[in-house]
Amino acid sequence: MSEAVRTMMRMDAEAAPETLPHPEDGFLWDFWYPAVRSLAITGQKLVTAMLLEVPLVLGRTAEGKVFAMRDSCPHRGIPLSYGRLDGEVVECCYHGWRFDACSGQCVEIPSLSSQDKLKVERIFARHYPCEERDGYVWVYMNTPGTRLPETIPAAPGLTVFSDKYKITHLSCELPSHVDQGIIGLMDPAHGPFVHQSWFWRKRGSIHEKAKQFEPIPNGFRMSPHSPSTNSAPYQVLKKITGEPVTTTIDFVLPNIRTEEDRSGKMWFSSRATVTPVRRDLCRIDFVAAWNLFFLPVSIFRIFGKIFLRQDQETMIQQAEGLKHNPRLMLIDDADRPAKWYFALKASLIESRRTGGAMVHPMDGPVTLRWRS
Repeated sequence: MSEAVRTMMRMDAEAAPETLPHPEDGFLWDFWYPAVRSLAITGQKLVTAMLLEVPLVLGRTAEGKVFAMRDSCPHRGIPLSYGRLDGEVVECCYHGWRFDACSGQCVEIPSLSSQDKLKVERIFARHYPCEERDGYVWVYMNTPGTRLPETIPAAPGLTVFSDKYKITHLSCELPSHVDQGIIGLMDPAHGPFVHQSWFWRKRGSIHEKAKQFEPIPNGFRMSPHSPSTNSAPYQVLKKITGEPVTTTIDFVLPNIRTEEDRSGKMWFSSRATVTPVRRDLCRIDFVAAWNLFFLPVSIFRIFGKIFLRQDQETMIQQAEGLKHNPRLMLIDDADRPAKWYFALKASLIESRRTGGAMVHPMDGPVTLRWRS
């Protein structure tokens, strides 16, 4: 076991404040990441995105299949997004080199003469597996310089509990390292301060809480529980259904937080991802689905935007302080989920390096206590 993993394990066991780890780049490869909304790609339009500091060009073939390629022609490096999409082929604007959109294989180099012996089919523009789920185009970002694995898992899908439901999407950018975005996403103690709202909770409602957590593959779960009494929406749901509300919250590497709320036949399901764009920029993509007849999409979006804007403003303010590289710390128990995240991440990187089994930082269920 590497010293990095041992350090993460000690952080989990000790109650004293610990220095916040600072990985070299914070990127976890060989995972799916949401690149753009599906509705952004229409007709023969080429769309750009950046994931893990890799520039991408995305589009949709004449048959409606989405594709993603590195936004760089292998000839002279000009972005392919300046070119055009012709049904199944992306054409570079500089010398007209043409590439199959779904494989990246070169199919034509117009400047070649009959005397040239260059085998065009051996030239490839870098391409990435693509899937559409829940209104997003997901891209599988494999480690640079490696081949794609023979079997790639399906892109993450939002869990729903009935055939008919409403769905909506929200997003915002955070001027921070992806690690800061992720531990902010799972932080249980900032709510009464960052999210003070008449419809959510107030600072004066702070009280002690105890929640049980359990290990799951590549992550951890806040076990099914009754949601906080100082969160108004949950209490409204309980009154409408006349039945208890249970909430289950998961975090899974590299960046996914899901929440499922159920009360009788009523349910609400959400997923938030914090996607690294650059080392100093990440993006929250939030999708929610529900069958709550009393909650119109328009109303939810109003409150959801307020909620995300509060997080965004806080991260903008935090970025001012982080410019000066201050010493940061994590404490128990409110920061224990952040410690687990760093330990999981270090263990995954170590297992990939050595080929050994991934060591989970949690031995079993544990109860955490904090005030919020």
